[in-house]
Amino acid sequence: MAPAGRGCSCRGGLGARVPPLLLLLLLLLAALGYARATEHYSPLSLLKQELQHRQQQDAAAGGGCPQGDWTDQYPAECESSFLNFHESDCEPKGSPPCDSLLPLNTEKILSQARSIAEQKRFPFATDNDSTNEELAIAYVLIGSGLYDEAIRHFSTMLQEEPDLVSAIYGRGIAYGKKGLHEAIESFKEALKQKVDFIDAYKSLGQAYRELGNFEAATESFQKALLLNQNHVQTLQLRGMMLYHHGSLQEALKNFKRCLQLEPYNEVCQYMKGLSHVAMGQFYEGIKAQTKVMLNDPLPGQKASPEYLKVKYLREYSRYLHAHLDTPLTEYSVDVDLPGSFKDHWAKSLPFLIEDYEEQPGLQPHIKDVLHQSFESYKPGVQELICVADRLGSLMQYETPGFLPNKRIHRAMGLAALEVMQAVQRTWTNGKVRMGGRTRLMQWRDMFDIAVRWRRVADPDQPVLWLDQMPARSLSRGFNNHINLIRGQVINMRYLEYFEKILHFIKDRILVYHGANNPKGLLEVREALEKVHKVEDLLPIMKQFNTKTKDGFTVNTKVPSLRDQGKEHDGFTITVTGDKVGNILFSVETQTTEERTQLYHAEIDALYKDLTARGKVLILSSEFGEADAVCNLILSLVYYFYNLMPLSRGSSVIAYSVIVGALMASGKEVAGKIPKGKLVDFEAMTAPGSEAFSRIAKSWMNLKSISPSYKALPSVSETFPTLRSMIEVLNTDSSPRCLKQL
Repeated sequence: MAPAGRGCSCRGGLGARVPPLLLLLLLLLAALGYARATEHYSPLSLLKQELQHRQQQDAAAGGGCPQGDWTDQYPAECESSFLNFHESDCEPKGSPPCDSLLPLNTEKILSQARSIAEQKRFPFATDNDSTNEELAIAYVLIGSGLYDEAIRHFSTMLQEEPDLVSAIYGRGIAYGKKGLHEAIESFKEALKQKVDFIDAYKSLGQAYRELGNFEAATESFQKALLLNQNHVQTLQLRGMMLYHHGSLQEALKNFKRCLQLEPYNEVCQYMKGLSHVAMGQFYEGIKAQTKVMLNDPLPGQKASPEYLKVKYLREYSRYLHAHLDTPLTEYSVDVDLPGSFKDHWAKSLPFLIEDYEEQPGLQPHIKDVLHQSFESYKPGVQELICVADRLGSLMQYETPGFLPNKRIHRAMGLAALEVMQAVQRTWTNGKVRMGGRTRLMQWRDMFDIAVRWRRVADPDQPVLWLDQMPARSLSRGFNNHINLIRGQVINMRYLEYFEKILHFIKDRILVYHGANNPKGLLEVREALEKVHKVEDLLPIMKQFNTKTKDGFTVNTKVPSLRDQGKEHDGFTITVTGDKVGNILFSVETQTTEERTQLYHAEIDALYKDLTARGKVLILSSEFGEADAVCNLILSLVYYFYNLMPLSRGSSVIAYSVIVGALMASGKEVAGKIPKGKLVDFEAMTAPGSEAFSRIAKSWMNLKSISPSYKALPSVSETFPTLRSMIEVLNTDSSPRCLKQL
């Protein structure tokens, strides 16, 4: 097997003779770095800096084959078959040598911890210097990303002093990266000890927000603000939660209050501009964005994430404003925006684009979007909005990390209804009006309907077709990368799939050893039976394969329906580790031009069959035809999910197409997505399209569509422009629509 080319083999590792305290300090040095060790930071600033540092390092995390979000793919020298091993002869490009940690000056990190303790720069310091130093070490561990060590350190302290509120709170912060429920219990315990602990209420609110519990998060943030109505961090966090809940007006109030207290708060300034633009208030939005742009970093200071991405938002905002009243069929974001702009935006790169010509400034004759009350819409349109709200809510994931967003719900509900109407017209008349002309509708037109609505719902995210990127980017490919475990941080969104992926890896390892080491297969099988966590795989692999130094990759395959017996590349699972127990457990899809063409061929064939079957279904009432159409819809979207052809939003866009196309076939989705399930991961981990269809139908609770849907107004004719789309997403329908539920 060719080496995967990620990671490096570090020599001169920590030996058994290293004292525990020295080992702790060495771990701190490894995470913080020699250059930072002489500086003094608060624990929160340490945590912020370390997170920003890790984000910048993501692109190089995999060594020779970078794994950052949407980074360019390196050449084929690091390509792999279904199981490969990381060897030291594929060194990270441009990396420093992997020297021993022992020569580093441990007094540097001791002085940092002592400095933090002396200045009492953590919550509720005590009168005991020794206790404060222990607390300082634990908070520095948090800032270093060493959450397991921090939890153990706090827990040891709490065994001796169970009521030590700073340790209880600190352990909750560390738990927040490992398990939200444990974090919540820790914050509640801290509040029992200290009922006016503002930061504990703030952190409790954020934990509930990460869990997706909007009501509980709102209550906790409110309690923090009752204690201090000017608590900037709480205002900022509550504002961001409200934005991602779709409550933009309420979010804006928080950002404005935040800026009254801290006029140079870049997060609040950026989010204020974003909220205005999302609601169609472009003049105020671009004014706020410009303020962020003018706040240049000082020499040697790292630019904030908001500063790095604000120019993309300002340029996109200008483009949207210029097209507010242009019919949607007469322009295309993917065609109009410059290729280099799209490429850099999708990859979250700094705005360094050669020969870029800025979008025209705001035109005075194009007015901002005005508020449209729900009652101002005709009764039929009101009914359309209420149906969309209900359909969109069925697309909500009941999984930690996914906050319900009523704006997204409405947008994707309207997308589903528009897909239904467009597909019905296609099956009935054969042609529809697309792109300013009458022609046969293709599968991309169907998905483009949902793409448009997703873009309008949240302009902060670049929802772009990857195959419409510049030729150079296409030839090198894009990576859609998800960290499941990085270092000691667990991605709670995907926890439900850890065991399923682990079983798959075990099966692939057995297949590999069956082909290359048949005599040792029984021993490998027995060892794998004892593995219950991904972290335990690396020692097993090192034991049975000398090529396994730092980790290995496993590739999934997607069976072809078009060419029986053939398989396409699915996603790649990577497991790597270091000497202090940190691992990288990740999955990624590599969207290359060749892979895209193979998946397009599958989708083209399925769509052609779907169109033919749909036309027959319109003229037939046989159950078998409806079931066949349902399976074709789910199979088509199965390949879309595995392709991941968009820079953002592929999952909800695909599900809205499922809901809409099924309604066109006479079936309505009545069931919710089960708790813990992610539709895209169900497709990506299913052995084939038939298996995915069975899984999806098991929760969809399909029933015959209500006849009233036929009387609904045309979505495309009711909302023909960007202005009308923003207006309907802004309007508050809660009093009327809630009565109908």
